[in-house]
Amino acid sequence: MKVESNGCALHVRLDGPDDAPVIMLSHGIATDLGIWDGLVPHLVPTHRVLRYDSRGHGASAAIPGAYSLALLADDVVGILDALNISAVHFAGLSMGGMVGLELAVRAPARMMSIAVCDARGTAPPSYREAWAQRSRQARDGGMETMVESSVSRWFTPHFLAHRPAEVEGMRDSIRRTSVDGYCGSAAALCELDHEIHLAAVRVPLLFLTGAQDQGAPPDVVRAMHAKAPGSTYVELPDAGHISVMEQPRLFADALLGFIAAADSAQAKQIPRARA
Repeated sequence: MKVESNGCALHVRLDGPDDAPVIMLSHGIATDLGIWDGLVPHLVPTHRVLRYDSRGHGASAAIPGAYSLALLADDVVGILDALNISAVHFAGLSMGGMVGLELAVRAPARMMSIAVCDARGTAPPSYREAWAQRSRQARDGGMETMVESSVSRWFTPHFLAHRPAEVEGMRDSIRRTSVDGYCGSAAALCELDHEIHLAAVRVPLLFLTGAQDQGAPPDVVRAMHAKAPGSTYVELPDAGHISVMEQPRLFADALLGFIAAADSAQAKQIPRARA
């Protein structure tokens, strides 16, 4: 279904029990909500799962111009408002994880916990230049020119060799991404500067990455974990940048274990009524 959020028509999908706690999932650049297909069956026995296509991606509307992480975070809040959901456990991968870090600052009251998956917290010059070059390439040649370089960065050689149907599905999702959505989102990635806020975040944080992630390598993600007191770090073996597709069961175990711990800690903080 479509909801109007922050001036943009966004495609959302809900699965699982109506009355269960909500886990909201946010995908990365040039993908769509389909990256979570292998994860959702592990979550719906205990949770309501809310997925959405980011603006300019999948079945959501594409609006020209540079996006910002604040804009993408406000899109999330707008979805929650439209669906009358007060708070969620949020899990974002790559760009979605960066949006999660923005939400930790902009809308902490709406976040019961945040899982930052296969994402980084800063944009060094080499990173910004890489995204500027990719944006130029997409503008000049269209999204077809981004397909092979993207899948080769995102997945391990084993996944590329042995999971051809899923790899082809990812190629198609890249092709379906609008150039405006891709370039607008790339502009948002280039403004990353979240590490300076990590020490002040009070929302429970999980930092998760694939052991072979080229986009958010383990050393980069461990450094964020070290700057966020009380956060959790998980590294998934035999997984690249889109770790949830390569290791959905391990990803689910890590996410659900983290959420259970966050819920338990929150329950202990709620004062008990006197008899």
